[in-house]
Amino acid sequence: MTLTTHEWQLAARPHGEPTPDDFRLVETERPDPGDGEVVVRMLAMSVDPYMRGRMRAGKSYAAAWEVGATMQGGAVGRVVESRSPDVPVGALVLTNAGWRDVAVLDARHVQVLQDLPDIPPSYHLGVLGMPGLTAWAGLFRVAAFQPGEDVFVSGAAGAVGSLVGQFARLRGAGRVVGSAGSAEKVRWLTGELGFDAAFDYHAGPVAELLSAAAPDGIDVYFDNVGGDHLEAAVGALRLHGRAAICGSISAYNAVEPPPGPRNLSLLVANRLRLQGFLVGDHSDLRPEFLETVSGWLATGELVVRETVREGLEDAVPAFLDLMRGGNTGKMVVRLATDDA
Repeated sequence: MTLTTHEWQLAARPHGEPTPDDFRLVETERPDPGDGEVVVRMLAMSVDPYMRGRMRAGKSYAAAWEVGATMQGGAVGRVVESRSPDVPVGALVLTNAGWRDVAVLDARHVQVLQDLPDIPPSYHLGVLGMPGLTAWAGLFRVAAFQPGEDVFVSGAAGAVGSLVGQFARLRGAGRVVGSAGSAEKVRWLTGELGFDAAFDYHAGPVAELLSAAAPDGIDVYFDNVGGDHLEAAVGALRLHGRAAICGSISAYNAVEPPPGPRNLSLLVANRLRLQGFLVGDHSDLRPEFLETVSGWLATGELVVRETVREGLEDAVPAFLDLMRGGNTGKMVVRLATDDA
């Protein structure tokens, strides 16, 4: 007996900005689960900027997707059939088997999640998942943020950046400044999220916009963008300032290596520290992260927004939109309703 599923495959390696022709949606047959396996019906899947890097050939921190193979990514789902004593039918699970509607998986490769009241399953892909832990580890461990310090976040209206700014504010930042890609996003940052200042990076040179928003400089920079944002932040960091380098989305579609910041001599003069990091190196922080963030969600102190697309067919358009800044907060694709 077989199970029919639908999944996205990488059809070609993109050159520059990906196009719909680089992907294909296919119907496949999956066998019944064997011993130690489970069948998971996906409820929601994540699209994330790091996935652009997995479309390139060559060595990186995450293995490249093979052309013709099913793409992978975070997803939450319900177990609808199980041949494992450790993962029962009905369990809510986190998997790396996104980009498909149903998957037969080794039970050892799924993480059973606790059903939390009033918490949508998709939150495990965002605020309680990889983006949330990325924000937590980058701000508190890598950048070693301390209460009273002034923080600048690039890409501040995205899944990670919107949490970094709020975490800093909730932990007593002196001033929180963010950049975003539209006037509407800027209003969301300074209104609902409580940022002290924000700017639309399309409105002028980033260094000038940052100087106006943080005229006395900054202590901590959380970088999601790279490029001119990183150069501007290096120029604004005070003595012993720190930067946590999470990503550089401004260069993800570049076909030639972009130039680096032109003011790196300031690292010596101001004794700055710029450190790149991967969230997977900081999994030991997960318990304290989940405890604190769950509490902030329960009290309503933490604001969460999702940009939701419906159906597996919309997964690639959602990803392409994400790469153009078409999201506010976490971009997720809802694949099925949760009947649990």
